[in-house]
Amino acid sequence: MNILVVGGGGREHAIAWRLAQSPRVSKVFVAPGNAGTELEDGVHNVPLIDTNDLINFATAENIHITVVGPEAPLSEGIVDAFKAKGLKIFGPVALAAQLESSKDFAKRFMAEHNIPTAEYGTFTDPNEAHTYISNKGAPIVVKADGLAAGKGVIVAMTEQEAHDAVDMMLVDNGMGIAGAKVVIEDFLIGEEASFIVMIDGEHILPLATSQDHKRLLNGDQGPNTGGMGAYSPAPVVTPEIHAKTIKDVITPVVNGMKRAGTPFVGFLYAGLMIAPDQSIKVLEFNCRLGDPETQPIMMRLKSDLLVLIEHALDGTLNQVESEWDRRTALGVVLAAENYPDSPRKGDVITLSADENKDVHVFHAGTSFVDGQIVTNGGRVLCVTALGENAAQARGLALSVSEKISFAGKQYRTDIGNRAIKK
Repeated sequence: MNILVVGGGGREHAIAWRLAQSPRVSKVFVAPGNAGTELEDGVHNVPLIDTNDLINFATAENIHITVVGPEAPLSEGIVDAFKAKGLKIFGPVALAAQLESSKDFAKRFMAEHNIPTAEYGTFTDPNEAHTYISNKGAPIVVKADGLAAGKGVIVAMTEQEAHDAVDMMLVDNGMGIAGAKVVIEDFLIGEEASFIVMIDGEHILPLATSQDHKRLLNGDQGPNTGGMGAYSPAPVVTPEIHAKTIKDVITPVVNGMKRAGTPFVGFLYAGLMIAPDQSIKVLEFNCRLGDPETQPIMMRLKSDLLVLIEHALDGTLNQVESEWDRRTALGVVLAAENYPDSPRKGDVITLSADENKDVHVFHAGTSFVDGQIVTNGGRVLCVTALGENAAQARGLALSVSEKISFAGKQYRTDIGNRAIKK
């Protein structure tokens, strides 16, 4: 059977790579894909982005299931459009995807369903936002309400930084429509973790835990990015935290969405802040797999991903379990020159010739130009390795990363530090 994966980043490469290993899958098409997906056995790129074109392709190629990777098509209603044509697609409908596409919607939903999160205010008037900041003080967090490709969150350590962020979004239109409304929330202290589950509208299947590294530089310094690396499992998510998250966060989402008449079907990502006292609060929801968390998660997944998705679409996730490699997987993102501000494109990439079954180089911002692989985005590659522990996995990932070359390559060497210290 044929499968279609929508998207062209590292997350989609990892999804396609794992789906291609299913014994029942003939071909995995990725739209639009990247240089890495084009090189993958059993995977084929399709240069399509428009929803109607994708629907026509899925119909013509007898696509068994479509899996949506990125947030933008979900928020624009790709799932609604496919379902209207009777096509199987895995992901939430647009109304449910508002949990990610609108920070204000997510905060109101959490308040309504008693899901723990930071205190907040929502503003379209800059003067009201400035007053709120002055009353609250710093540090404080300013978020664009809409989708901003992981760059709409500003952790302001001073009041002036917060005021500047408000002016950038509400006055100068620096985030476009995404920043026409801002959410300002309390700064939380603790350790972050990514808690990702599959939901079939009623039942929950947790995936392996993970931890992302958002800051550009070692020691969690520098600007926020879409993610400079991740590892799985995350030791900070103890069995007690895991149970608490299912009970206090995920289950209320499932029940709340069902009551609203928009049952949630798809991947749900809860970004957690775990406080020193082991209390949890939700920083954000994503309505899809995280990137770069997907890469280590897919490296560890031993179950047939197609089977899990089929159960999710059939409403029978309670009848299946996921199986995981006991080892740690860790991914190091290699980013382009000038990332995250204005990443340079077109630099030729030379990949390592080493072959190791415990390492996979997932492509994100890459393309083919004149037969050569070149940079085509901010996060270029994610070198992902398996090891007996986080230190061993990181050592292997870094050794391969060092052998990959392109002009301006930048990456962190401390991914997984918290796990290693534990």
